[in-house]
Amino acid sequence: MRTAVLYVLAVFFSVFSPAQDSTVGGSTPTTDMDGMGGMSQSKMGMESHSLSETITQHTASGTDAEPSSTPSEMVMFKKGGWMFMFHGEAFLNELQQTGLRGADKVFSTNWFMPMAQRKIGASGTLTLRTMLSLEPATVTSERYPELFQQGETAFGRPIVDGQHPHNFFMEVAAIYDYRVSERTLLSVYAAPVGDPALGPPAYPHRASAPEDPMAPLGHHLQDSTHIADDVITLGITHGMFRVEASGFHGQEPDEYRWDIDTGRIDSWSARLTANPGQNWSFQYSISDLASPEALFPHENIRRMTASLIYNRPIHEGNWNSMVLWGRNQSLQDGNVGNAYLLESTLRFLNKNNVWTRIENVDRTNELLTGETLLSPSFTERYFTRVQAYTAGYDRDIGRLPHLLTAVGAQLTWYGVPAVLQPVYGSHPLGVLAFLRLRAK
Repeated sequence: MRTAVLYVLAVFFSVFSPAQDSTVGGSTPTTDMDGMGGMSQSKMGMESHSLSETITQHTASGTDAEPSSTPSEMVMFKKGGWMFMFHGEAFLNELQQTGLRGADKVFSTNWFMPMAQRKIGASGTLTLRTMLSLEPATVTSERYPELFQQGETAFGRPIVDGQHPHNFFMEVAAIYDYRVSERTLLSVYAAPVGDPALGPPAYPHRASAPEDPMAPLGHHLQDSTHIADDVITLGITHGMFRVEASGFHGQEPDEYRWDIDTGRIDSWSARLTANPGQNWSFQYSISDLASPEALFPHENIRRMTASLIYNRPIHEGNWNSMVLWGRNQSLQDGNVGNAYLLESTLRFLNKNNVWTRIENVDRTNELLTGETLLSPSFTERYFTRVQAYTAGYDRDIGRLPHLLTAVGAQLTWYGVPAVLQPVYGSHPLGVLAFLRLRAK
């Protein structure tokens, strides 16, 4: 498996060099590759005209789907029989929080996705893709502040009121798509580290929240498996429907963020996706996760998610929105937690973005312990619910080749239940200002 990882990385980094025919976003060349025929000359990057085209473009992580009308920023060029694509972004953030547990920090969230694609025979398409992040270096102390956030560990202790960085290797994957007929597509996805068929597109890659650099509070009830080990996914797409099943290692990444973890395939997921038109995408997924949290190795989780995404291209812009529900149930004691999310981003006049994210999320009693070593007798349970409301604005500035640069800010305020007010205060706030760079 590790030999395959090194081979894929060697391919990517050897081919991603400047080329005469490199292109930018709206001036993308057309190609006869399956799934590339829908590229538009007038929109931001690639668009597709059917669910199968959306799948074969593979512009999100894993095998996730979006509405077919969703634009995607990227740099593209052809070399020999290969089509090469690169997309990615980096935020430089200054965060300040109020309240009894508020904290301040300067940090960078970022990811980079090089990808290569070519035809195999008359009906097949091979995609090689990796996703990398420098967050193990740009998010110090193994976390950045985020009030009421939970999940994973730092220095052997639970992360509370903070978000962990992504691993350096977020994804290393090979995907083979075989077109059985005009309306039917078979797909195989294999990744030593990747994204199984569970949930909607992960939050760093959603068109409903591309300008928000913070993780949702519901991340570990909705899309935290977007970095999983030893993933195998089989899928079939017919018309507007797609059915997938995955096997993977269920434990979430450990604290050593620079390597690729391994483990036996001990978890499964299944997902149904429907795109009933250019602007809509619905998914329902279910999974059994074996020992996802390192601090609770004997607890298995059943996760369910459902989401609906709406995308609407507009003159000189785009509007994308999503509603999302996620649910974790302990298979040991039946304890259940739910997370609800609504997020929306409007891009207008080509350079401006406004967005919002609204969450209603169950929290566990880890919030009461803080970042302390847990006693052997501690039992984690969902016991209360928190609301978070975010609104933000940014504007593109400057004109740099292959790069969109923006400055922006967002404000987050919270609904704090009475049981947590002695710990957090009644009205904590978070203010974040940032500089954003994005490949185009």
